Amino acid sequence: MSAAMDTESTYSGYSHYSGHSKKAHRQGERSRDRHKSPRSKDGSRSEKSVTIQTPPAEPLLGNDASRAEEGQDDNWGETTTAITGTSEHSISQEDIARISKDLEDSVGLDCKRYLGLTVAAVLGLLVFLTPIAFILLPQILWRDDLEPCGTVCEGLFISVAFKLLILLIGTWALFFRQPKADLPRVFVFRALLLVLIFLFVFSYWLFYGVRILDSKDTNYQGIVQYAVSLVDALLFIHYLAIVLLELRQLQPMFTVKVVRSTDGESRYYSLGHLSIQRAALVVLENYYRDFTVYNPALLTASKSRAAKHMAGLKVYNLDGPGNNASGQSRAMIAAAARRRDSSHNELYYEEADHERRVKKRRARLMVAVEEAFTHIKRLQAEEQQKAPGEMMDPREAAQAIFPSMARALQKYLRTTRQQQYHSMESILQHLSFCITNNMTPKAFLERYLNPGPTLQYDRDRWFSKQWTLVSEEAVTSGLQDGVVFVLKCLDFSLVVNVKKIPFIKLSEEFIDPKSHKFVLRLQSETSV
Repeated sequence: MSAAMDTESTYSGYSHYSGHSKKAHRQGERSRDRHKSPRSKDGSRSEKSVTIQTPPAEPLLGNDASRAEEGQDDNWGETTTAITGTSEHSISQEDIARISKDLEDSVGLDCKRYLGLTVAAVLGLLVFLTPIAFILLPQILWRDDLEPCGTVCEGLFISVAFKLLILLIGTWALFFRQPKADLPRVFVFRALLLVLIFLFVFSYWLFYGVRILDSKDTNYQGIVQYAVSLVDALLFIHYLAIVLLELRQLQPMFTVKVVRSTDGESRYYSLGHLSIQRAALVVLENYYRDFTVYNPALLTASKSRAAKHMAGLKVYNLDGPGNNASGQSRAMIAAAARRRDSSHNELYYEEADHERRVKKRRARLMVAVEEAFTHIKRLQAEEQQKAPGEMMDPREAAQAIFPSMARALQKYLRTTRQQQYHSMESILQHLSFCITNNMTPKAFLERYLNPGPTLQYDRDRWFSKQWTLVSEEAVTSGLQDGVVFVLKCLDFSLVVNVKKIPFIKLSEEFIDPKSHKFVLRLQSETSV
């Protein structure tokens, strides 16, 4: 009961601080609008932009990561447990038009995907019903004229049944799988296999109609053997599909280097014989697993530092009002080059101060979490019967100890600019998960001390859900040495460079084991 009361008081503190921050935010916006110059550069753009504010209850720690960390006190937030805030995103009319176009394209992709699945399903149903129809049609149309089916003919029925069952299971395992992505073009090998199967079944039906249906052949055993030959051929086509779709790409033939355009993080992967679009799909699957999550707040700090350095430069027009802007640009570049010797010192001290602040708040966070975990204890079976009124489930225990570590966690996430990836609900779920599985404080902090891969976070915080493949070559063509293609999303892009694995030539050299003989050479200067 006391834990629940503490949790309710904590949540009331959240709402009180959120309302206060909203009021201060509105007053700051009025003061900025009052002092804004009518000739600002953003005046033309603000006329055709829409500002969307997200609800303030979603984030735990606020989204004002651009706030200067230098003026922040280490004792900030002593009277509050956590902070909520609002985030603002501005989009123009061109962005709205692009979003509507993307929605229309997604509808077209869905229609194309379902059309392909429908065609494949109809063709598969035709393939499985064809051997059965070959056997049943003579029994229905001219049953009295057929020759009796002997032991060999009846044994062929069992062969056809089991082969069709094997073909059904193999087709289900190879083709009827949930698609992982919508590719821009068709899969060439799969389309060729579908065309091959259609032509193959069509030719069998044509021969069956001309030589058996028209003439009403009475040799029923030959008709059954004809159906068995069709099933055997279909099994061989299924084996060909396994080779082309699965086995061909297993042997590594190329090495691709994937570089993220914003921060330069890179990875290397080995790929086999794949088309460009399927190689892009493999790269994206590995990206969500191997690359750390994209954090635009880390790039904002470097951009603001460069803007601060350039803001201190003043350009004077000595040639009169007729001088062009290229002269001013050259003057600014020259002035920036003269200040380069002093700017690296500022960068060094800023990074050193940031590392010091991160280490300090990391130590405070570790101590706070360890102290919070000491307040809970897992009860044994015999202890649960003694004090039933004091027991809590993992969710209640997480809510009870969370306020004692929230301030330290909030400060650390703000300093490392990770607050937009962790909501209060996600932290509580992770904390209750750690309590349920009897995990240590170090295991709980692993998610927050080191940025994890993209799959570790919620899908609404990935910053990359829809991708565009840009390539000079056709996306259905295979990988080649020197091919470069780009995977673009809304905020960044992945540049992929393909290199062929070189041909390696190994030679053998035999060494006789008896040749390993040595002699100890003594000199007069030695002490031996």
